[in-house]
Amino acid sequence: MFVELIATFVAGIAAAGAVMLVNRVLRGRLPRWFAPVAAGAAMILVTISNEYGWYSRTSGALPEDVVVAQTVESKAFYRPWTYVWPFVERFVAVDTATVRSHPNQPGIKLAEIYFFGRWSAVNKLPVLADCPGNRRAALADGIRFENDGAVDGAEWIAVSAGDPLVSTICGAG
Repeated sequence: MFVELIATFVAGIAAAGAVMLVNRVLRGRLPRWFAPVAAGAAMILVTISNEYGWYSRTSGALPEDVVVAQTVESKAFYRPWTYVWPFVERFVAVDTATVRSHPNQPGIKLAEIYFFGRWSAVNKLPVLADCPGNRRAALADGIRFENDGAVDGAEWIAVSAGDPLVSTICGAG
């Protein structure tokens, strides 16, 4: 976040400097207000570019085994261009290298899920996916695994057949 702030200020200073240089070459023919307007426009453009580029930079830096399962796009009234071109503000990724199941319960798989947000820290959560039952459960305190692979205490959530998390987990293992 701090680096993006510095980049925004540098873009504003560079744009103002470029306008001042052009004004000098033109022997003062540009209006005086043109440099601050150019600086402000450059800062806005850099901010917008950072918002739209965040997802591709972040997802591109993920290890090969970490697969993006779902994205959440953002639209806001104070950013009217997002109604035409929404940008990805959050996404969920599955670490396919961590997918495992019990030999007695091959339809239930366990995987590590990562939640990424534009201005938030990455969160990790182990999730159980019941592939044939189209349901999932976040692992929390109070969940026990029996010797036969059964799970006690899980709060299962029924999902549609095309749920991106369950589909990614079940397709990985």
